[in-house]
Amino acid sequence: MNNKEFNFQKGYIFSKHIPEEMSHFDRVFDVFKDLLTHTSGDIEEAFEWLDMLDQEYDIFTDEYTLEDFEEDLRKRGYIREEIDEEDGNTGTGRGKNVLTPKLESALREYALDQIFGKLKKSGIGNHRTSKTGIGDEKDGDHRSFQYGDDLSLVNMTESLKNAQVNNGIGDLQLTEDDLIVEETRHKAQMSTVLMIDISHSMILYGEDRITPAKKVAMALVELIHRKYPKDSIDIIVFGNEAWPIKIKDLPYLKVGPYHTNTVAGLELAMDILRRKRNTNKQIFMITDGKPSCIQLPTGEFYMNSVGLDQMIVSQCLNRAAQARKLKIPITTFMIAQDPYLRKFVEEFTEQNQGKAFLTGLSGLGQMIFEDYEKNRKRRI
Repeated sequence: MNNKEFNFQKGYIFSKHIPEEMSHFDRVFDVFKDLLTHTSGDIEEAFEWLDMLDQEYDIFTDEYTLEDFEEDLRKRGYIREEIDEEDGNTGTGRGKNVLTPKLESALREYALDQIFGKLKKSGIGNHRTSKTGIGDEKDGDHRSFQYGDDLSLVNMTESLKNAQVNNGIGDLQLTEDDLIVEETRHKAQMSTVLMIDISHSMILYGEDRITPAKKVAMALVELIHRKYPKDSIDIIVFGNEAWPIKIKDLPYLKVGPYHTNTVAGLELAMDILRRKRNTNKQIFMITDGKPSCIQLPTGEFYMNSVGLDQMIVSQCLNRAAQARKLKIPITTFMIAQDPYLRKFVEEFTEQNQGKAFLTGLSGLGQMIFEDYEKNRKRRI
């Protein structure tokens, strides 16, 4: 509300809210964050794209230029200058702009807002289960007090109402039999591993599939940190091999000249989850193609990009079954709809008893969010 004044007869009178105009910086900053995700954190390339967009859409004005925006980024702590080490010893080193942790965090927040909408930060924030008992989330149901119940759960309004009914208003007494407590639910913790395919096909055929995958990963991380702080999420990438990456490195993720070693990714994901103490564990896998690579016992890589190689496929199915024995469901998000892949995905999902979605790029974030919400209520 913009204006507020007090009238002694009518109380407070509020005028109509008029939203403030977005500042020059905020207007450009949203575009810049999107470009940074596309350029894998390359600030200079993002500036070049901004310059090109400005020529087409007049993003900047005489009042606010690209140089002004760059200076604002530096003043607000989003970028900093780093001397190139190759030239640093000569005294002629050129300064290079790099992202600060503040900007990396802003990119995750931006991805969250884009994919899941603006979410309010909650308190303890863990997922609910169907199990009632001594928990830490009130669910609105009531029951009689039992020995051992936490007194902080006593609902005084309902308890006093009971006392009035049982003992009358004239001789009001509050006994243990009158006490009513609010039912609570257990909140299970969830450990998630998100696998991201970074094989070369993620940028082939004129379609950028890695950028939406990065946005989903950043959004999911931000969602968990805000809404479910007791949950854990690990990110791994897989090409010819699989390796973990840090959350702060997500904006810089690029595809490589790799095949798709799904087996290596699944093995690493299961290794990570074996070390987690809580019982609720799951794997999300974002991929756009068939498995095409495995590592042989000799250490050599066996690769086959033609069709579905039975030796590679059988090893993938074995890992899916192994995850099932460990009670780790795998949700596969296949960013492709090739008919011959559907059979492999169905067999993989059947072996694991998990879930699979064959999808385009537009609804990927919402589907992962929905499945995360459902899976995290599954067991206690």
